[in-house]
Amino acid sequence: MNITHATTVTVPVTDQDRAKDFYVTALGFEVVVDRQMGPVRWLQVAPKGAQTAFTLATAEQGFAPGSATGIILETADLDADCAELVKSGAAVQGPTDLPWGRQATLTDPDGNGFVLSAGSGARHV
Repeated sequence: MNITHATTVTVPVTDQDRAKDFYVTALGFEVVVDRQMGPVRWLQVAPKGAQTAFTLATAEQGFAPGSATGIILETADLDADCAELVKSGAAVQGPTDLPWGRQATLTDPDGNGFVLSAGSGARHV
């Protein structure tokens, strides 16, 4: 196999503009693509320099808003990022010290769940 990385993660949302605002303002992501493609809007955001983009897709595109969970985002400064997220109004729990590292959880406005990890190398466990 020659797979090197995931290019896209679909995050189901109810309102693409509200979701775009959260991902850009609260998480600091950049808009990668935002264009109308026939009857649907193709909207992707990503952390700066990331290989993986997040497609903010609606129910009209066949996705159930709030159904994405367990997506792990890695950070170089968990405490600072959690403080910024709380300041922006995001629902954050933690950080918590766990046997495999420090993590916090957060949800977007639609209830999609993310884990913010302090670079614990969890993918290699």
